[in-house]
Amino acid sequence: MRLPRVYLDHPLDPGSELSLPDGPARHLTAVLRLGPGDALLCFNGDGRDRAARIAAMGRRGVTLAIGAAGDPEPLPVLEIRLALGISRGERMDFAIQKAVELGVLGIQPLFTERSMVQLRDARLDRRLEHWQGILIGACEQSGRRRLPVLEPARLFADWLAMPLQGVLLLDPQAPRSLAQWEAPTGPVTLLVGPEGGLSAAERARAAAQGIEGVRLGPRILRAETAPLAAIAVLQALWGDLRDG
Repeated sequence: MRLPRVYLDHPLDPGSELSLPDGPARHLTAVLRLGPGDALLCFNGDGRDRAARIAAMGRRGVTLAIGAAGDPEPLPVLEIRLALGISRGERMDFAIQKAVELGVLGIQPLFTERSMVQLRDARLDRRLEHWQGILIGACEQSGRRRLPVLEPARLFADWLAMPLQGVLLLDPQAPRSLAQWEAPTGPVTLLVGPEGGLSAAERARAAAQGIEGVRLGPRILRAETAPLAAIAVLQALWGDLRDG
């Protein structure tokens, strides 16, 4: 039986005991139904799981006894990042969750001309915190031991002005498919628009920065489907899905 995994933003020294914050404590007791003596795995994003067990449980909370560290997570064969136009609600959540499960190393949310979500100040902070929770949950489920980086949300124009390399725009009108692209020699960043895609002006600005467009096939994919299909293609051709 697979052991439960939980992310803890805390040093995890073997032989130490750790009092859990309320959130992880509730998850272990109310959701996973664990009790004193039960075993689990915990990680803090440094690349290793730690064996652990529940040492105590009571009114003062849950205490974990931290055990030995496991093997480090292998470094990725291909470094993939995702620059994603901000979509509405569950579409953005789904894209982030599944992109993390598929192995991306970083996610850059982008405000584009067709982004229908307007976020700023406290609302934006709450949404970024929510997306970070989605990201952590995907790592817990998929066995990832290093957390991908969730970048601060940026305007598309501001992001384009940053130093960029290896960016591919998913564009159903592009003449060449992703499978026809040359094998990458460095990191790859997939640029994907929100619902409705990037505008013609945004595509032109991207092309002026040397960003190449590639298509996935004959069908128009949804904003939350396109990046996942592209990540899977990259992983299968040149990444950690190749040859198992």
